[in-house]
Amino acid sequence: MKYLHPSLFSLLLSLAPLAAAAQSTQTKPEIIYSLQPRQYVLGGLVVDGIKGYDNDLLVNIADLEVGRTYAVPGDDISRAVQNYWKQGLFFNVKVEADSIVGDKIYLHFKLTAQPRISVLRWNGLKKSQREELEQRVPLRVGNQVTPNLVDRTKLRIQKYFEEKGYKNVEVDVVQHEDVTADNHMIVDINVNKNDKILIRKIHITGVDPNLVNPLKNAMKKTSDRSTFKKWITFASRKFRPEQYQEDKGFLIDKMNSWGYRDALVVSDSVVTVDPKHVDVYLNLNQGKKYYIRNISWVGNTVYPSDALMNQLRMNKGDLYNQTLLNKRLSEDEDAIGKQYYNNGYVFYRLDPVETKVEGDSIDLEMRISEGKQATFNRVRISGNDRVYDHVIRREIRTKPGDLFSIEALQRSVRELAATKQFDNEVLQSEIFKNIRPDDNTGTVDITYPLVTKGSDQIEVSAGWGPTGVIGRASLKFTNFSMQNLFGQNGYKRAGFIPQGDGQTLQVSVQSNAKYYQSYSLSFIDPWFGGKRPNQLSVSAFYSRYTDVNSSYYNSANYYNRLYGYGTNSSAYNYANYYDPDKYMQMFGASIGFGKRLRWPDDYFSFSASLNYTRYSLKNWRYFLITNGVSNNINLALTLARSSITDPIFPRGGSDFSFSVSLTPPYSLIDGKNYKGLATNPQSSSYDREAQEKYRWIEYHKWSLKFRTYTALNSSLRHVPVIMTRTDFGILGAYNRYRKSPFETYYMGGDGMSGGSYGYASDVIALRGYENGSIAGNNGRGQQNAYAYTRLTLELRYPLMLETTSIYALAFAEAGNAWTDINKMNPFKLKTSAGVGVRILLPMVGLMGIDWAYGFKTTEYGQKIGGSQFHFVLGQEF
Repeated sequence: MKYLHPSLFSLLLSLAPLAAAAQSTQTKPEIIYSLQPRQYVLGGLVVDGIKGYDNDLLVNIADLEVGRTYAVPGDDISRAVQNYWKQGLFFNVKVEADSIVGDKIYLHFKLTAQPRISVLRWNGLKKSQREELEQRVPLRVGNQVTPNLVDRTKLRIQKYFEEKGYKNVEVDVVQHEDVTADNHMIVDINVNKNDKILIRKIHITGVDPNLVNPLKNAMKKTSDRSTFKKWITFASRKFRPEQYQEDKGFLIDKMNSWGYRDALVVSDSVVTVDPKHVDVYLNLNQGKKYYIRNISWVGNTVYPSDALMNQLRMNKGDLYNQTLLNKRLSEDEDAIGKQYYNNGYVFYRLDPVETKVEGDSIDLEMRISEGKQATFNRVRISGNDRVYDHVIRREIRTKPGDLFSIEALQRSVRELAATKQFDNEVLQSEIFKNIRPDDNTGTVDITYPLVTKGSDQIEVSAGWGPTGVIGRASLKFTNFSMQNLFGQNGYKRAGFIPQGDGQTLQVSVQSNAKYYQSYSLSFIDPWFGGKRPNQLSVSAFYSRYTDVNSSYYNSANYYNRLYGYGTNSSAYNYANYYDPDKYMQMFGASIGFGKRLRWPDDYFSFSASLNYTRYSLKNWRYFLITNGVSNNINLALTLARSSITDPIFPRGGSDFSFSVSLTPPYSLIDGKNYKGLATNPQSSSYDREAQEKYRWIEYHKWSLKFRTYTALNSSLRHVPVIMTRTDFGILGAYNRYRKSPFETYYMGGDGMSGGSYGYASDVIALRGYENGSIAGNNGRGQQNAYAYTRLTLELRYPLMLETTSIYALAFAEAGNAWTDINKMNPFKLKTSAGVGVRILLPMVGLMGIDWAYGFKTTEYGQKIGGSQFHFVLGQEF
């Protein structure tokens, strides 16, 4: 008999041929292995059914065919048993002969399933580590416990912690029988991370000693912090095997960039110094430095050789920098390869060949195969379950039949991101994996992998303040569909809200008890008419502000509380001082139209809006006019350009806008002399004169805003980004004796609350300072500011960019405001610096907090700066 596996032997003791055929009619046969195997026809096969498994599937695993002849015992029967063991799903496998009738045998396989996990317990881990590992390991509650799964679980846990610098992690999987459930186990996964392995010292030999520190800086994840660069970047000293292997490649890349073409790692080793530290030894071959002697071009017909040489930016006599060569051929934004791609040459190939090496000189031949220009064939959309397809396709610039262009593809991704309906991180990382060139047809199929990420926002807040109940509610729908408001099609996508057309509808209500109420409604259609990107916007608002009794204006408690000088809260009860005869009401409406331009490029847009605001005041002490009605009708024109790559966390591009708002120049056409009109607030005729002077507000208002975003490493996604900002604003007058009391600037603080002066002004943030403290303060209290400037330098670092976007920031800021345009001095600014964090929640919007320090702490005897905390809700500063 052939060799039988011991485990099979023990399981098959009950199976042996009958001593004689006459015994075939007895009860279940007694099998004796010492006798010779006999040939039987398999008359039947039964497998004990196991709960959760299909019985036919279990029978098929044996791979035995009823009606065929088999030797019993023999190789086929042994192989059938082995087939069950190979599944790894059974704790015990046993085969018996139920009966033998003549030359037929009836086999019975009895299986015992591996136990299942009833409880899985993790020991020795933090909650975040446990949650992450639960997604990685194959052991889960309800699964069967098999040796294979246990081993895979251990390996994945060890690999997870090795990536984090824990090289000596110990994992033990312990099983306990669950007495409360049949064939179930309680599994404990015990993890002992031990100490992290840190790099004590990196030793690099075989190169010029002057190159050692630059080479250490070239390694991204392997560091001993022995260089200044590694200290200032807080480089980790943890030893991570996978990153170490990558960093050895970066060493060679760095050597190649210096012209050392023959550089290589001769040997390397990692030596354990103690349980917590290792030393890394790298022995390199430096070789000699090479230079470019000649560069020739072969196969190019689309672009002349001179143009390609200019694009390459490498000339005769230059260092043979292979890293720069690769960048100029394919990696940089303006690389030669991308120039070909943008003109449809998808099948283009360029191979730089070293045709001659003499001494330290190299001749390069650039061999180009241009192929034919490709066009887009199929343009598909996947994953969209939120927006109508025509809304997506109108933003896509890769139309079937168009010449293939990477630039058009990237612009399409940008425009889809600008809709704020999809996850831009997924789209940018996956789009190039969904490009399918076809050499036979000369076309390219492309699929846009969309993951819906709605930007609708719901804000509800309530609280209790000195004036009573304070509340705010806001609903913002960014995928609204006006045409389906009274129909049925839109309701299929969003329940009671018709959605799908990418329009924006926002409704806001805010109340501060009897003292303040505000209501607003706005609607934006970015593709009005559906054929061109022409934006229509309509909005309206109403607000009412009420003051307190004049008998309390002169009380110390009032002013102390108003300016935050801490008094007993019970000493001043706002609810008793409400005065309905002192109020200001504002009503406004606007209609605007915007258009995307094609010149100078199609990042530009132009918009115009007609705006009307009515101010009604009664006994209001905060403006040049205290009683009466003022009207403001103006035309606002804006020229803007936006090329940012991502509306949530931009890594590149810029935002620019130049706008002017103009009212009719009433004073230039009515012939009145305003020089001495409404100049003395104590005069009995002041209200009448002020009403005459300010019934129709006039001004010309100019604004310039510019932002840039620069990623410190454009090839990576999670990298720091530098944001710069420059803002200027001027509120001018046609007549210097008729300056507008409204539409001025209120500067300082968080940029969100306008206080007693900011509701009819533009609120400008300047972190590190009290709200409104720079609003033209001239020592006589807060005044209207008619000019301002602000400069910002901000470093942002993304912490998370998935469903919830979070980034940290550090900033330096400077700004000022002036009551007189003639005194405006952009070089005389108040400065501040600080740090903060931002978080974008899908249904809430942007939130954040900043700590800033204003270096101009006092002015005119009042505190304006110093240490400040600022909160962000729904908008950027």
